[in-house]
Amino acid sequence: MNVLFVCTCSICRSPLAAAFLRKKYIENNMEGNVESAGFSPTTINDPPGIRAVEAAEKHNLKLEGCSRIFVKKDFERFDKIFVMDTLNYREVKYLAKNKEEESKIDYLMNVLHPGTNQIVPDPNHIGTIGMDEITDLLDKATDAIVDQNK
Repeated sequence: MNVLFVCTCSICRSPLAAAFLRKKYIENNMEGNVESAGFSPTTINDPPGIRAVEAAEKHNLKLEGCSRIFVKKDFERFDKIFVMDTLNYREVKYLAKNKEEESKIDYLMNVLHPGTNQIVPDPNHIGTIGMDEITDLLDKATDAIVDQNK
């Protein structure tokens, strides 16, 4: 399954989620393309932020690439598009051209708590104290994605 994770800047939450899922795909002999994207023009081509780098190191994750903008063509390339929060959901849904594309969009936390539309907090708004909690959420959610698609 090809999965795209979307957050605001694509320098913390979505690259970490992508790194977790890529690692789990390898560990479980699963195939699929896993990437991250965002909507902030101020971070295009930026590498992952220091909080993401530090969190990745703690979990032996490999962060890949630089930030990029979500584009309409992503609906063709990915089977599932997981968003981190309500703003991301609205931004991605706005670009969907039909119900089929809309059906690919979901809140990442719905894999753990279906239908609740819970968000993954943005570390830019909670500081460094919450990174362990955010990383734990991403780890559990990507576990659930793997379990649901074995």
